[in-house]
Amino acid sequence: MSDDSSPSLEGRRLILGVTGSIAAYKSALLIRQMKRAGADVRVVMTDDAKRFITPLTLGTLSEADVLGDIFPESSDASGSWTQHVRLGLWADLFVIAPATAQTLANLAGGFSNSMLTATALSARCPILVCPAMDRDMYRHPATQRNLQQLRDYDYTVMPAAHGELASGLVGRGRMPEPEAILRRIADLLDGRPPAADALASPSVTDEEADPPADPSPASASSTPADLRGLRVLVTAGPTQEPIDPVRMLTNPSTGRMGYAIAEAARARGADVTLVSGPTHLDPPGGVTVVRIQRAQEMHEAVQSRRDDADVIIGAAAVADYAPRRASSSKTKKDEAELTLSLRRTPDVLKTVGANKRPGQVLVGFALETDDERENARRKLEAKNLDWIALNNPREDGAGFGTSTNRVTLLGRDGTVDELPLLSKRDVADALLDRIVDPDLAPVPSPS
Repeated sequence: MSDDSSPSLEGRRLILGVTGSIAAYKSALLIRQMKRAGADVRVVMTDDAKRFITPLTLGTLSEADVLGDIFPESSDASGSWTQHVRLGLWADLFVIAPATAQTLANLAGGFSNSMLTATALSARCPILVCPAMDRDMYRHPATQRNLQQLRDYDYTVMPAAHGELASGLVGRGRMPEPEAILRRIADLLDGRPPAADALASPSVTDEEADPPADPSPASASSTPADLRGLRVLVTAGPTQEPIDPVRMLTNPSTGRMGYAIAEAARARGADVTLVSGPTHLDPPGGVTVVRIQRAQEMHEAVQSRRDDADVIIGAAAVADYAPRRASSSKTKKDEAELTLSLRRTPDVLKTVGANKRPGQVLVGFALETDDERENARRKLEAKNLDWIALNNPREDGAGFGTSTNRVTLLGRDGTVDELPLLSKRDVADALLDRIVDPDLAPVPSPS
């Protein structure tokens, strides 16, 4: 049975695939936690994995034989050479941790050149992949393409964690910690969505917020504390501009992107304030929340806090126009057409940019349908931003109302970084990576 602080996996049948990464030592810790949570575990190893940890160690911890060969020497009439088929039918979930770049390529290409990949091809259960490799290998377009291919196969890809790597570099590429993997396993088996889409923490009002604290153990186990000591201000959601007591001008923003950024920044140690328009989301724990409705209210909330913030990220969909006068009573319908007189609302980010203090980082979002990069660049310059995240609502998986996003990050120095289709939480971490390390392998802007 699991203890009170761990999810229960009682009676669940798990396959753990271990590949040739120095992070393979963490697989022993993961097996121990799986077993303590009540799971029945079978281990499949690649030959390269045996260079880092022995089958004896993993077999002892899992209390079962470790499989590594498609055609074992002990193959007999009982059909042991078809273990990969029977194993794939047996499991509730197949977890590959660590998953090297080579393994990702083999899985994406459909190769069955090892017991691990053959089992993956045979499996009818969900598959969770936890990449582990050096920073530039992880960021390489081939690796990102393979990860996207696996997502297209309906694999769940857990993003690599940020931190110090075996090469001595610091960046994203670390295998997530066993505690974080165990939580993701429990979520998948219980049918729960990722944290960015199911923010179940109690809301915290501006007045009730706790003082800054260290990240929770849950966050610290899989993400670095590289934003510790920084104050991050995030805007999220739509604004609503009343026409009368029952009608308003608004937009389809759900707030997911901004909430994911707030969650990611808090997990990385920042003191986070979230200025939110009306949404149905529950904010992450430990985040100060300021709730507003109208663009003017968001403007005032941000301007009163801008000087205290080290990083300001404007992910809200703020109305550009509002009715010049809102009626105090319901406007009755008649045969005549109704003409609304509109006024410009304050430009929240432009005002911040005009008053940006030295060292302050300002990030905006640009939702564009035509001449995307040109318009985004124009906004970046006009609002004095350091980064702008460009996306197009016409692209599948991007824009309003989705749990994913496809963005291009444009830097003030002219760099361009096109991200693949990612969950909004992964986009949030990628954006924060650029803030922490602006020189993180940028793609040169085309001439």
